[in-house]
Amino acid sequence: MPKTKVGDINMYYEVHGKGEPLVMVTGAGASMDMGAPAIIPVYSPEYQVVLFDNRGAGKSDAPDIPYTTGMMADDLAGLLDVIGIKSAHICGTSMGGMITQQFALRYPKRVRSLILQSTYCGGPNSILPEETIRLSMGLKIAPGELARRIIEISITPEFKEKNPVLIQQIISVMNTALAPSVGMMRQGQAVKSHNTYKQLPKIKTPTLVIHGDADRTLPVENSRIIASRIPGADLVILENAGHLLIEAGDEPNRIILDFLRRHRKSGKG
Repeated sequence: MPKTKVGDINMYYEVHGKGEPLVMVTGAGASMDMGAPAIIPVYSPEYQVVLFDNRGAGKSDAPDIPYTTGMMADDLAGLLDVIGIKSAHICGTSMGGMITQQFALRYPKRVRSLILQSTYCGGPNSILPEETIRLSMGLKIAPGELARRIIEISITPEFKEKNPVLIQQIISVMNTALAPSVGMMRQGQAVKSHNTYKQLPKIKTPTLVIHGDADRTLPVENSRIIASRIPGADLVILENAGHLLIEAGDEPNRIILDFLRRHRKSGKG
């Protein structure tokens, strides 16, 4: 699959399936390879699924300059121009949800529906993780330990204890797919500077907000804030699910597919 020039970077992307375009936007440090095996078989039978690496991650360039979520939303717009997609359903997770918020605000006519998972609006109105987790996330960590630390705060202890083999498989995948240190740092800065709180009421597109009530990385109250600010947004809180929502099994996919089917539009992307 191709790389293409978008603005100041080369971006890696893949397109799978046919149907209405559905763009998946990944979280901080993540390459598309981390989610592709779970996403493609679920969504490509009904949708043209677009997967890509954000600047700073995977096979896309990682320039050592300040990043913002607005900048990464512009990257996405440029990528869709190259692919030839005028509008799409946009689904973002964690940092991807922040990029997706910015995309909906900057390019409202290009968004058919909006799905925000395990994310926040940033700024003083958002809810930060508990102090011990913030300190843990800010420490310098050896590359081999980074994935383990992320899992430690992104999955509930109960699920981790009951599924040791699965957890080790996830850690192994993450160790090969996480962003380089420069990209991770710059994406982290973009997350910290993100703030769409005052602008969210401008989003008029159908929106689904999903969050786990056991999320320690970005507490669930953040999604309640987002849903209260976006007119008509649907809010789904998943019980006993952490930041990655893995504890919820297939339920997030079922909810998302139901939402997408309710908001299909005629015509091509």
